[in-house]
Amino acid sequence: IKASHSSLLRKLSTTYKIGSAAYMVTFSAIFFGYSLFISRNNCMLTKYRTHTKMSIFISIASYQDPLLVSTIFSAYNNAEKKDDLIFSICDQSDDGIQVNEISFSNQIHYEHVDPLFSKGPCWARHRAQSFFNEEDFFLQVDSHTQFAPSWDKIFTEQLEKISTIQSDDNYFKKPVITSYPRSFKVLDFDKGLFSLNTGDKHTQVITYRKDSLFLKGSFSRQIGIPTKHSDITHAILMAAGCIFTRGSFVKEIPYDPNYYFYGEELSMALRAFTRGYSFFHIPDVPLFHLYTDTSDIPRKLHWDPEDDQKRAIKWTELDQKSLNRLDDLFAGKVEEPMNLGDERSLEDYALISGIDLKNNVVLDLEKATESNFLESLDWKISPLKQ
Repeated sequence: IKASHSSLLRKLSTTYKIGSAAYMVTFSAIFFGYSLFISRNNCMLTKYRTHTKMSIFISIASYQDPLLVSTIFSAYNNAEKKDDLIFSICDQSDDGIQVNEISFSNQIHYEHVDPLFSKGPCWARHRAQSFFNEEDFFLQVDSHTQFAPSWDKIFTEQLEKISTIQSDDNYFKKPVITSYPRSFKVLDFDKGLFSLNTGDKHTQVITYRKDSLFLKGSFSRQIGIPTKHSDITHAILMAAGCIFTRGSFVKEIPYDPNYYFYGEELSMALRAFTRGYSFFHIPDVPLFHLYTDTSDIPRKLHWDPEDDQKRAIKWTELDQKSLNRLDDLFAGKVEEPMNLGDERSLEDYALISGIDLKNNVVLDLEKATESNFLESLDWKISPLKQ
């Protein structure tokens, strides 16, 4: 499948350096709009226009990722209402992208950060959220994502469909669509050729991993499971690389920069759940994620030894701080607004998930780790009542 921006792969060029090697990432754009660059804390910041009606705030945190520009163009070119998109990008890389040469640059908030000053993905997502300006919807994706045609219409219609369900416990009042998206492969990076895994359109759910329950204190790993289900399902967990909900989520559940990697998704899920948000999976999610790097376009991760050795605070310290923060969250020791809410309890969560996070106990292994439970629920009825 040829990427929708491939006809534009000409004028916008950025060289990304990986160690001593360097290679050119080329993308095309037509100059349009204006830009204001402000130097701040070893960052290059670009801020743009306010949002339009029914706008979507797209948060992207990127670390040394050569697919960042491809992600931006894929989102823009495959949207039905392109003018309603507002991008907010925290780009932690050796060389930033030439945002001012993108034709829709007036819809992009861009911050370039020297990777040596980066403190991890949650820190970067927190910075990206700082540009939120009352947009109607919030979408968070990773910087190596491809979009299906009409993805914006699909997400908004599915969210509205869920929101229309009436329940006396208001379970459907604040829905969040989340998923581990299907995969894609890079066929020819320079030509913008990608193969999207569109074959399986069934709903994929997220559960806890059976072999990684309470692996480190309160932390458990989670995993995506394919099903043969063709309708919406309830969900018990969130995936940071695919979150779609109302824009108010950004204000009610601001990203906590004190997490690193482990603890990011679980902390956010429980902070949201206890503040009245509910999670759902949908079939045929209109996003695709690159799960494995390819040899011709290597991508550094934040804990890459070459970068980490130059930092005052090492990734292992950030990781342990994150795990401690997660334990404190469930012990009621985290300050507002990063703490748990009071609209629902950890006991309510245990009822639908089979996991007691207050005491680190598995109450129901099948609920926690199998897809059968989520598939068996009627999505139009609150799981707290089933």
